Amino acid sequence: MNRRVLAILLVAFVIAAICAFLVVRLVRNQAAASKPAAITEVVAAKSNIKLGTVLNADHLTTIKITGTPPKGSILAKDKNSLIGRGVVSDIYEGEPIIDNRLAASGSGGGLAATIPPGMRACAVKVDDVVNVSGFVTPGMRVDVLIAGNPPGQQNSTQGTQSRTLLQNIQVLSAGTDYQKDAEGKAKAVQVVNLLVTPEQAELLSLASSQVKIQLVLRNPLDTTVADVPGTATSNLFSGEQNRIPGKTRRVKRVVPKVFTIVVFNGSTKTEEKFAAPGGR
Repeated sequence: MNRRVLAILLVAFVIAAICAFLVVRLVRNQAAASKPAAITEVVAAKSNIKLGTVLNADHLTTIKITGTPPKGSILAKDKNSLIGRGVVSDIYEGEPIIDNRLAASGSGGGLAATIPPGMRACAVKVDDVVNVSGFVTPGMRVDVLIAGNPPGQQNSTQGTQSRTLLQNIQVLSAGTDYQKDAEGKAKAVQVVNLLVTPEQAELLSLASSQVKIQLVLRNPLDTTVADVPGTATSNLFSGEQNRIPGKTRRVKRVVPKVFTIVVFNGSTKTEEKFAAPGGR
């Protein structure tokens, strides 16, 4: 057979093979796309469910989700296992119920169910006038400040001292209510429950009985722990920015810098002095 004809046949065979491969691949992709996605039936909220609620059958319904359901969602066949569990985060109507938004079985509802393992809820009494209790809602973050006289320093010349005791502490509840009001606003209360570690709970307990406590609101996205040394009453009246009105402030005289130019004229040497730029 002619070599030229053989080469043409070989090239045609290769092109036909490539085209067949592309057609088969395209048909498979279209078949996979046309195949109906898996449908999963999961448990969802029948209506809005508030934090602290103990679930019952009236709170639950089922919905069908096409494709992969959310991680941690509860299958419809396990619906009855949710009855009696407390809600630790608000769940909205039609939203799939996720396991990590519910308290453990048997822990009930209310504030106690919202406390993670290893943490404690510590009640702190606050003053409505000088504190932020009227602006605190559950979930906010605060710093805890203390003010008083250290033991043995009641007659100190520094006066009352202030320190930042704790930083970036989550508010669990305001007063006896761990939810916001109907308008989503905070309520004016005199007790705020903070989520703390056991060690921090000891500090708060001791501070509550010895010194005055004040809460300071912070941005919940700001998790930086500031290095604050504390201050005292005497520092309020120190420094030029806090000088007593009517007192004459002594202004330090600024002497302009001088530079010297040496001039050589033959064997004669002379010096000329000039004020530095900016001088008078």
